[in-house]
Amino acid sequence: MHGPASSGWLLVALCAATGAYCLLRMRSSVEEQRRAAGGEALMGFGMAAMAVPAAVFTPPAWVWPAYAAVFGAAGLRALWAARSGRHHLHHLVGAAAMVYMAVVMAGSPAHAHGHGASGTPLLTGVLLLYFAGYVLLTGVRLIPVVTVAGGGPGAPSVPAPGGGAGAGGRARAGWGDRPELARACRLSMAIGMLAMLLPL
Repeated sequence: MHGPASSGWLLVALCAATGAYCLLRMRSSVEEQRRAAGGEALMGFGMAAMAVPAAVFTPPAWVWPAYAAVFGAAGLRALWAARSGRHHLHHLVGAAAMVYMAVVMAGSPAHAHGHGASGTPLLTGVLLLYFAGYVLLTGVRLIPVVTVAGGGPGAPSVPAPGGGAGAGGRARAGWGDRPELARACRLSMAIGMLAMLLPL
């Protein structure tokens, strides 16, 4: 494979792997994290299915309105959940982007999967700017921070809060509850969203 087909398969793999990891995160003991992981799993698998190259599978016309309905409902749920936490607004924007791409693809069935499809340039540009900013900000937040105790040369380094077993007298969080892994998951999906929006 070459050209758009190979990049499409890479995008399918990235989104499907992210969705599978989010399913595993749903085993968390924290209810809020389980709910967020469920929404992110839906987004990951939805993006993976949408990214399958058109040369391999062209979905029937009813798929795009179904996508719009599913992700419209996910967006309403994220809007409702945003009352308790700002991070749900990102889920709202992601769901809105999925609805937008589904509507664009429904309007141009001859160019399924977004290859050559034409959306509204202003809306596409706003979504591209949002996800590019999100990727940069989240990438910076994933950079490990090490503080130095005492500040002098040769002083032992102390990991940033939340790192390591027993830090601050707390038990180590399970791998499904680690915030940096959830951020990496969201970062992967934002990169995938950028790749899907670019052809529009």
